[in-house]
Amino acid sequence: MRIEVLLDLKTRLGESPVWDVEQQRLWWVDSLDGRLFACNAQGGAIKSWDVRQKIGSFALRQSGEGAVVALQNGVHLLDFASGELTLLHHPEADRPFNRLNDGKVDRQGRFLFGSMDMREEEPSGALYRLDADLSLHVLKKGIIVSNAPCWSPSGDTFYFADTWTGEICAWDYNTATGDLSGERVFCHVDRSEGGAADGATVDSEGYLWNALVYAGKLVRYTPEGKVDRIIEMPVKKVTSVMFGGENLDVLYVTSMAQPPLPRFPEDNQLRGSLFAIYDWA
Repeated sequence: MRIEVLLDLKTRLGESPVWDVEQQRLWWVDSLDGRLFACNAQGGAIKSWDVRQKIGSFALRQSGEGAVVALQNGVHLLDFASGELTLLHHPEADRPFNRLNDGKVDRQGRFLFGSMDMREEEPSGALYRLDADLSLHVLKKGIIVSNAPCWSPSGDTFYFADTWTGEICAWDYNTATGDLSGERVFCHVDRSEGGAADGATVDSEGYLWNALVYAGKLVRYTPEGKVDRIIEMPVKKVTSVMFGGENLDVLYVTSMAQPPLPRFPEDNQLRGSLFAIYDWA
């Protein structure tokens, strides 16, 4: 196994890595600096867009001309050519301490994303679903920090975490409607070293990979929720993970250089880097 620094960008809060199979490009965000990035599999040909406010996650549009972006002040369409933002929904305009956070797209083109209390104290957040017709639906309320949305390979199980609960939960997912049912605890997160569940993805075998932020680990869970493997990372504040590369066999890992809350210590000089893990299988 090889862990390499793909890019040393010192992102304040690197998050939401997405691999675009058609373009063979990796996308991710700096949530606190309000920037969307893209590069090739080797970390070259970097492009970026300034969205001028905190960004939690995004969904690439099928046309390739833009993205749906989940920002502090709502869901917008971003035009890549002009950089113009068009507001679609601002579901939490009455909650000034909230912002939109982690999100992913299902196979039917729906964008599921959550929100968070930026103080990480109050359960004022929610989980939302944006359908292809751009209608917005609330799936769950009472969330402090939304994280780790992803699906099983079949698409009929949805995973999600409220970071500070110490649990990753699972739901039955109706692929025809996007509705959730049957909430249950998928696994309990080991917080003995101060870690917490951050971004996640699922591999072709149905194993869930989770970035254990503040503990510097990637944890692979079996479909039954048991720990299968742990990869120790060079930095403590790893934030999310995604498969990419020509054969989808590279693990890309984001991290943060500056924690959003002062109670967490500084990391080493590689903090905020984008990492690539090769030959991990």
